[in-house]
Amino acid sequence: MNTLFLASVTTPAAAEPGVVQQIVETFGWNPTLFFSQVVSFCVVAFLLHRFAYKPILTVLEERRQKIAEGLANAEKIKHELANAQAKAQEILGQASAQANKAIEEARAAAAKVQEVETQKAIAAANDIVSKAKQASEAELVRMKAELRKEVGRLVVATSTKVTGGILTAEQQGRLAEETNKQLAAN
Repeated sequence: MNTLFLASVTTPAAAEPGVVQQIVETFGWNPTLFFSQVVSFCVVAFLLHRFAYKPILTVLEERRQKIAEGLANAEKIKHELANAQAKAQEILGQASAQANKAIEEARAAAAKVQEVETQKAIAAANDIVSKAKQASEAELVRMKAELRKEVGRLVVATSTKVTGGILTAEQQGRLAEETNKQLAAN
């Protein structure tokens, strides 16, 4: 093949025909051998193309498709991960809102309980004050009654001493009643 190439390159249009012949003889070019090598090369090239190159190309194509599928799956997984993270954030936000709502409800319930207990305490205190006033008024009435009796007795005793014991029991009772009426009016 090199000799053919050399023969075509070195042959100028006006060159001598003997020079090409001389080069071919120098390098030992044999046309039968040349054509048999060309046919062998074509057969080997065809067989390589058919049984080696095509399977390699199909394997490479399959590999390229698998890589493309892997990249597509990776992109899909990336989107799913982003969606999952967004969903997780949304769920956390909802949980936080529910927790805040529960806290506010608990605070409101505590405020209601505190208000109810405060009202109960105020009612109990008012009840105690009311009972204390009633007890105080009852004690005051009892003390006034005792005071009236004592004043009436003292008036009768004083009147008896002043009059010299001349008052009868009926007069003493009437004097005690009048004294009590006057004390009650004041």
